[in-house]
Amino acid sequence: IWKIFISIVNIVFDRVGKVDPITKTFDILVNWFGLDVDVTVWSQQISFIVVGIIVFTSTRGLLLTMSKFFIWISSSKSSNIIVLFFSQIMGMYFMSMVVLMRMNMPAEYRAIITSVLGDLQFNFYHRWFDVMFLVSASLTL
Repeated sequence: IWKIFISIVNIVFDRVGKVDPITKTFDILVNWFGLDVDVTVWSQQISFIVVGIIVFTSTRGLLLTMSKFFIWISSSKSSNIIVLFFSQIMGMYFMSMVVLMRMNMPAEYRAIITSVLGDLQFNFYHRWFDVMFLVSASLTL
């Protein structure tokens, strides 16, 4: 429900988050409990762990789904085409994960990904992801 609300706000006001959700949540919790913790250092470590878990589980899920699909449609004559198609899907999936991960990283690491990927219109893709999420969420309700 929260992601749907935030996606609507992002689309209506054409905004892109400046602080990643883990840093924001960790900062709120530290201030609420009154702890003396370096939020920047710990939020980077927690963000790295969470992003690793997300990448691992989503890639694993994609591989399992794609392998079930390819077993269902495969034949001895179509194996080369299936391998090429599978590699194309994995490449697109990897690039989309990098763009989505960039949105949830601290600002100094966003700059690194931006320099690696070049002149890419990240705001367009972040907005596009929100629109696609809203469409898929509304269709599944």
